[in-house]
Amino acid sequence: MKFCMDKSNITVTVCDVRWERIQLYIDVDITGDTCPGDELEFFAVNEFGQACFKFHTRKLENGKLCLHVNITNIGDKTCVPRGVYTIYACRGEEVLAECMTSPDIATKLADFSRGFAHGNQTKYFNVTFYIDDDAEKLPFRIHAMNSNAAGMDFPTTPLFRNRIRVFKAIKDCFLSIRPIIRRVYKLECKLYKKKRKNTVLFMTEQNDKLVSNLKAVWDRMTERGLDKEFVMLQSARKPDGGNSPKSWIKLVKYLAQSGTVFIDDHAPVLDWLKLTDDTRLIQMWHAGAGFKSSGYSRWGNTGCPAPQSCHRQYTYGIAGSKNIAPFFSEVWGINDEAVLPTGMPRMDEYLDPKHQEEKRKEIYEKYPMCRDKKVILFAPTYRGKNQIDAYYPYELLDMDRLYELCGDKYVVMFKMHPWVSQDIKIDKKYQDKFVSVLKYPNINDLFYVVDLLITDYSSNIFEYSLMRKPMLFFAYDKIQYSFSRGFHRPYEESAPGKVCYTFDEVLEAIRTEDFEYEKVEQYIKHHFDHIDSNASDRVIDWILLDKLPQEIKDDIARVEADMKRLPKLDFTIPGKTLDLELKKW
Repeated sequence: MKFCMDKSNITVTVCDVRWERIQLYIDVDITGDTCPGDELEFFAVNEFGQACFKFHTRKLENGKLCLHVNITNIGDKTCVPRGVYTIYACRGEEVLAECMTSPDIATKLADFSRGFAHGNQTKYFNVTFYIDDDAEKLPFRIHAMNSNAAGMDFPTTPLFRNRIRVFKAIKDCFLSIRPIIRRVYKLECKLYKKKRKNTVLFMTEQNDKLVSNLKAVWDRMTERGLDKEFVMLQSARKPDGGNSPKSWIKLVKYLAQSGTVFIDDHAPVLDWLKLTDDTRLIQMWHAGAGFKSSGYSRWGNTGCPAPQSCHRQYTYGIAGSKNIAPFFSEVWGINDEAVLPTGMPRMDEYLDPKHQEEKRKEIYEKYPMCRDKKVILFAPTYRGKNQIDAYYPYELLDMDRLYELCGDKYVVMFKMHPWVSQDIKIDKKYQDKFVSVLKYPNINDLFYVVDLLITDYSSNIFEYSLMRKPMLFFAYDKIQYSFSRGFHRPYEESAPGKVCYTFDEVLEAIRTEDFEYEKVEQYIKHHFDHIDSNASDRVIDWILLDKLPQEIKDDIARVEADMKRLPKLDFTIPGKTLDLELKKW
């Protein structure tokens, strides 16, 4: 790179720093005789003159420019590397300006810093901002570092303890199950190398059978006769930690045989077993797009993933539309372009008119109380940290008043989250209008007879919205839920219906039919690129048959080209970089 800062009359000043979860935004003001704006590229350069990542840019309404980076994914599915970074504004091969700090925020830089705990709260990824002490101007600096928990006692070196640690390291390396599985996997990959290209594994670590998107794609491949062109394998295990040695042998063998692996959720085994570079891992997560943050969106919170995890191995994920791809890419720590807007395969059957009619008939026969009535479905998500302690606070529901409100018009179905082991108790006096449908296998089928959905933060709104019927959101704990789980976007703005914070408000909204129904159509337009029964075919054609639309191919190629370009950029300042390296030593 050619440094032209002495000749350039352009100045770039950082005037604000802000965060949205793991997304870092830096607003800059550009001044000079000419403000090239779109022509400028902004690179984060470490103390050794290496460009480690490039900022995304967009113009703000006030004429300023916003620089943006996801600190957990700089474009290659890795976190921002450890280092001290200078931000340079460049045009082509010319370095025109170094980002300086506005005096208005110079004393606030420490307030903008952010730390993210991970590894069961034993490790900490820290991003801080500062100004060089010995600088005449106010050069803006970013410092990123990942650290472990430190002891608070005086350091000691007990010999016996060190010997135990050595023995433990030897055991962990050679005798524990994970290294053995890794070695077996590598060996079997060599044995099956020639057969891998046309072998597809459908894998779940969440159920003992294929369901949802995995089953839909499997069935569609079979219908199309692709089971004759591809070897199709299944591995389905529950996440109980008690899988037998036989199941492990089978899984490792199947992984080694497969060139493409479809999964439907987080697969813990792939947190520590790295697949070969020529294996494509496809995430077919069931959730359409609710509100809850998960994965890397929750970085810094209890239970968040490690910097390297199963998510980092995804070649592609799928989503309902290009608009919502950033929500998924943030969760998985991959690039937006790798989230393919195929739609959800499980919705192919859901949107089939024949299937709809069959299920309506089945539901009315099973729950005759729903005939000739308006049906309310109460289907919130669970509370608690995980499947073990999942619950719902039923005491918030005023059953007497809800029953009275129903009159001759409504009946109410209660469908709790599958993780909630304690079902709602319905007294005998309510059973002519209230019914629990906890054991009904597929909530989506219930939507065909439902006239009003009451939920909170659940992703079931994704499917239900296509019924084009009203929704209510009972968000009594929005503040607490936002703190513990977080939201991708402002809750009230994105909820496709009226948000109620008390059960009284829920009852009043039902009584007055105040559902803010106009939000439903807005939600559909934003979340669905395709409303048809062809999502399974798109997954098969785009991924397995390598028929990605050219526009998507171009977007992926552009990002790959940017990442390949970075190591070739040399921001070394003669004399300065050597001094920094000597100081480090």
